[in-house]
Amino acid sequence: MRNLVKYVGIGLLVFGLAACDNSDSQTPAQGGDEAQSSENGQSVSLLDGKLTFSLPADMSDQSGKVGTQSNNMHVYSDPTGQKAVIVIVGDTTNESLEVLAKRLEEQQRNRDPQLQVVSNKSLEVNGQTLQQLDSIVSARGQSAWSTVLLGKVDNKLLTMQVTLPADDQQKAQSDANNIVKTLKIQ
Repeated sequence: MRNLVKYVGIGLLVFGLAACDNSDSQTPAQGGDEAQSSENGQSVSLLDGKLTFSLPADMSDQSGKVGTQSNNMHVYSDPTGQKAVIVIVGDTTNESLEVLAKRLEEQQRNRDPQLQVVSNKSLEVNGQTLQQLDSIVSARGQSAWSTVLLGKVDNKLLTMQVTLPADDQQKAQSDANNIVKTLKIQ
């Protein structure tokens, strides 16, 4: 669980750093495990095709800009850094996804006393059970919609965090759900 919290913390740090980066450059996707552009957005394939999802066209792979040696974290964001999707493949765990999500919620609440949890529910994707934690996180006077998915793929803990500006909460929730709906696990 400590690794999960560490990775989510890194994800929030990446989001914060990306928000401070006013760079408008985009790095094209490279390699077999990276995003490929399509007309409606980008199709992302990770874990040798066992995990796929689609992103909006304005998001690109920023994994190399994170400054981490770890190859198990993938970061996608828009040019402003306000929209981000972070996928982390962690160690194995025997704890249930519900317990992990509840612990994650408690730790987020410790960092952000104004945290608003919208939902903490189970979700089924291609026969795999995931836990989905939707919340509104506050940082430096700004609010962000956060959807965190926890699941197990190849006996490894998978964490996928979608972070979007929460100026319009309904739009942020809808945009996050649109990304989650494209998720496929084999």
